[in-house]
Amino acid sequence: MVAVKVGMLHYILDHVYGAFMHRTKLTPQFFSKGWGGPKLDLLESLIKQLFPEVEGQNWPPRLIQPTWKTVWETKSACLKEGVFETPCDEQLLNALPLESHIARVALLAPKSVPAHNVACVVHLAGTGDHSFERRLRLGGPLLKENIATMVLESPFYGQRRPMLQSGSKLLCVSDLLLLGRATIEEARSLLHWLDSQAGFGKMGVCGLSMGGVHAAMVGSLHPTPIATLPFLSPHSAVVAFCEGVLKHATAWEALREDISMEKATMTLEEARERMRSVLSLTDVTRFPTPKNPNAVILVAATDDGYIPKHSVLELQRAWPGSEVRWVTGGHVSSFILHNNEFRRAIVDGLNRLEWKDSPL
Repeated sequence: MVAVKVGMLHYILDHVYGAFMHRTKLTPQFFSKGWGGPKLDLLESLIKQLFPEVEGQNWPPRLIQPTWKTVWETKSACLKEGVFETPCDEQLLNALPLESHIARVALLAPKSVPAHNVACVVHLAGTGDHSFERRLRLGGPLLKENIATMVLESPFYGQRRPMLQSGSKLLCVSDLLLLGRATIEEARSLLHWLDSQAGFGKMGVCGLSMGGVHAAMVGSLHPTPIATLPFLSPHSAVVAFCEGVLKHATAWEALREDISMEKATMTLEEARERMRSVLSLTDVTRFPTPKNPNAVILVAATDDGYIPKHSVLELQRAWPGSEVRWVTGGHVSSFILHNNEFRRAIVDGLNRLEWKDSPL
């Protein structure tokens, strides 16, 4: 009975936080400028190219050459920040806002250890994570395990945020698909760089919430075994925006009134069904099973008001051999309180991989 009451408190906290953030009108809603017009049609086509029919497509990805600067270093560790041109193809590049054309990345790595004896995990951003700091704090304690942390700043976030966008509130539905597709392309190129240029001995990809969805997609498409670590993540953005707390942060009326669709008007219910159809493109269960499903560890919260349990279990069923670990809490409280569980999943996922052969 006590556990039930505590769980309910975590669930209520998610809804109280969501009500304060999304219903008080202190900030704009998501997609206040509508669907995105012709850009949405383009992105629907491009995202379909990620699906299983073309497993292993576009590998190796475009080679990137980040320009690095050292932020700080000690006897045992070094933090560098780098920039590189996004490897997205011309169609995607033309759709991206100019502010997002240059990608930013941070790399926190141990010193005095050969790269082939070090693992590196790419950390992708959750909704609202505009900077490097939170993910560097998550990865920092892993240095003692010889695990480096690479943090990618997402398109539309941080210094890559379009001028007219307020915080994390993407202006159009097409922006969400564009953010996801560009993040996947950039993360795949970073993994290729870590392997072929930096020479790390093992690799992984992780993310919280939205970042976990992107991490799952990247891990699915990688041609060799890597640790794939979605934390507090749904199997699809449909769940986040149509079922969880974020449905209250969505500008349904603006979407209903947007006449960029074929018909001049639509009902609110038609707008919601259209959203489900568009966001079904983000369904990770349609992606290939990663090369080593035993190195897939999902960490989910027992009382998550943003991500229902059934969504987590759908991905586990789609990827036999993957593991789900449950932490007690809601989305917000687990995000704050369970970093040690996320770190343990990173270590365990990497431990289920073989080391790459060391150079001669």
